[in-house]
Amino acid sequence: MSSPTYASHVEARPLRISPAQTVRHSLALARRNIAKFAKSPWVLADVVLTPILLLVMFVYLFGGAIGGGDLEAYRQALVPGVMVMTVLQASIGIGVSLCTDTSTGIFDRFRSMPIARSAPLIGAVLSDVIRYLVCLGTLVAVALAMGYRIETNPVAALAAVGLLIGFALSFSWLSVYIALLVKDPTSVQGLLSIGVLPLTFASNVFVQPTTMPDWLKAWSDVNPVSLMAETMRGLLNGGEVAGPLLGCLAWMVGVVAVFFPLAMRAYRKNAG
Repeated sequence: MSSPTYASHVEARPLRISPAQTVRHSLALARRNIAKFAKSPWVLADVVLTPILLLVMFVYLFGGAIGGGDLEAYRQALVPGVMVMTVLQASIGIGVSLCTDTSTGIFDRFRSMPIARSAPLIGAVLSDVIRYLVCLGTLVAVALAMGYRIETNPVAALAAVGLLIGFALSFSWLSVYIALLVKDPTSVQGLLSIGVLPLTFASNVFVQPTTMPDWLKAWSDVNPVSLMAETMRGLLNGGEVAGPLLGCLAWMVGVVAVFFPLAMRAYRKNAG
C-alpha cells in the first residue's frame, strides 16, 4: 500500500476545530515565539530604552517647567502615563515580527498543518505578553529609582499591570492587520509609529489637557491613551478609576471587534 501523499495530509485536516483545540494550538505557537525572544533578547532593546529615555528627559529636562516647579507631583503623574505609552509602543513589535515571519514562508507551513486557522495570529499576539512584562518591569524599576512611589496597594498595582497588558493586546490586533496588509517590516514600523504619535502626545501623559486648544482638548478627553493614563493614576496613585476605566474598556472592545476580523480576513486572503 502506498504511503499518504502530502496533499492527502492537507485534505485530511479536520474541518472543524474546537475552541479548546484552538487555545492549545495558539499557546503552542506562542511558546515558539517566546523562545525567539530568549534567543535574541536584543529585539526588546528599542521598546525598553525609548520609554526610559523619555521618562528621564521629561522628568529632569522638562519636568520643572511643565510641572510648575513641583517636580515630585509631576513625576507621580508622568510615570503611569509613560507606562501606557510603553505598552502601546511595544504592541508595534508584533506587527514587525509577524511581517518578518510572513516573508520567510513559515505561515505557509502553518496553513498546511491541522491547526486552527487563527492559531498563528493568536499565538503571535499572546507571546507579546513577555515583551510587555519586560518593558514594564524595566520602566517601573527605573521610575522607583528616580523617586516614584506607588501610593495604593499591591492588589491595585497588579490590576494596573493586568489592565495594561489587556490594553496592549487589544491594540496589537491593529498592528497585526497593518502587517498583513503592508508586508514590509520597515514600512509597518514606520506607519504604526506615525499612528502612535497622535495617541501619545495628544493626550494627558505629558501635559494637562487644560493647556491645549479646545479642539485638541476634546480629542485628548476621549483619547484611549488619556483614559488609560487616568485609570493607571487612579490605580497606582489613588483617585477615580471607574469613569476612565469604562472608556478604556469601550476602546479595547471596539478595537478588537474591528481589527480581529479584519486581520483574520487579510490572513485568509493571503492564504489564497
